[in-house]
Amino acid sequence: MYRQVASFCASILFVKSICVMKAPTTPSLLNVALALAFLTVGYNIIEAVVSIWFGFNDDTLALLGFGVDSLVEVISGLGIVHAVLRMRKSPVESRDQFERQALRITGWAFYLLAAGMIIGALLNLLQGSNPVTTVPGILVSLVSIATMWWLMSAKMKVGHALHSDAIIADANCTKTCLLLSVVLLASSILYELFHIGLVDAAGSLGIAWFAWKEGKESLEKARTGKLGCCCSSGSCHSE
Repeated sequence: MYRQVASFCASILFVKSICVMKAPTTPSLLNVALALAFLTVGYNIIEAVVSIWFGFNDDTLALLGFGVDSLVEVISGLGIVHAVLRMRKSPVESRDQFERQALRITGWAFYLLAAGMIIGALLNLLQGSNPVTTVPGILVSLVSIATMWWLMSAKMKVGHALHSDAIIADANCTKTCLLLSVVLLASSILYELFHIGLVDAAGSLGIAWFAWKEGKESLEKARTGKLGCCCSSGSCHSE
């Protein structure tokens, strides 16, 4: 009898614990969002250092540009950290001056990166410069794809749970980082297989296109002050 009662009580407690896990409170969700924001900044710093180092030493323009892009993303990431910290104090309906200034710096930095990648790709083609190896690019892009996919999924879940346009927009913008990693992976593999300099130049131009797109979106966010994403595709919402 006592065993049955104890078993029944244990079952109730177990079900309640699952419910609590499935329906976390707003403060706990904001803590998760803040942890994800800090994790994104930290990862981008490491990725930038590794990519720029190997890109410079191996004469791989695509990997070098990828690293600079990650460095610019750090500035954007700090804006997200600031936004989440504000959310922990009170509801946030628009971007403040700090976030808008971070977006302006990010936007123009992306434009400069795009211009630099285009010029660099043209110079490499004219001079016939080829990478020593693109193996580091393959490894960096594989790690980045796995990391960005996980971060995107986690941010999307937290954003929907909080009904936060800012966090959902950040998750959608992580998709761009994911696509950028795919471009780097494709160009790195193709060059390592065929050793054609045009492949690295094409990868660099692909990164330039994404940088220009990110720059345009960042400046648009800074101009409007809206929390949502201003993606070129016209939609930033995930089903």
